Amino acid sequence: MNFQKYLIPAAVVALIVAAYLTNGGAGVAVVVSVLVMWMLLHFTRMMQVLKRATGRPVGYVDSAVMLNAKLKPKASLMHVLAMTRALGELRSPKDVQPEIFRWTDGSNSYVDCTFVNGKLAGHSLTRPTDKSAVHSADSDDSGPTPENLPPAL
Repeated sequence: MNFQKYLIPAAVVALIVAAYLTNGGAGVAVVVSVLVMWMLLHFTRMMQVLKRATGRPVGYVDSAVMLNAKLKPKASLMHVLAMTRALGELRSPKDVQPEIFRWTDGSNSYVDCTFVNGKLAGHSLTRPTDKSAVHSADSDDSGPTPENLPPAL
């Protein structure tokens, strides 16, 4: 059961009641102002994350391997969007739990993330298996090959 759904509003009401009992109307004004400021900060952060994501293709990430390494269990969808700076490609039916999003990089590696109620429940990295699927801008960066090694003495 999702206790945050009930605990947060109950805590807000308890804070307002406690502020009223200790400081009257001035205490309520302070608590309400702090709550409004917190909501504005959260809204501003959400808008910044979504603004950064509008400039990127859906489902694209610079490095799927790095994303896989940075993901932590129970991270929020907003946190993952902030890390990738792109919206994920929805792989599950719309409005059905769990939601599965995919982020793919330039080497056709991808990370599938499963979210339950907006929290990361699991993720998996998949890399291409054949060498022809990987297209690199620099083929010389693949390392030493027998053709470009110096002759043995």
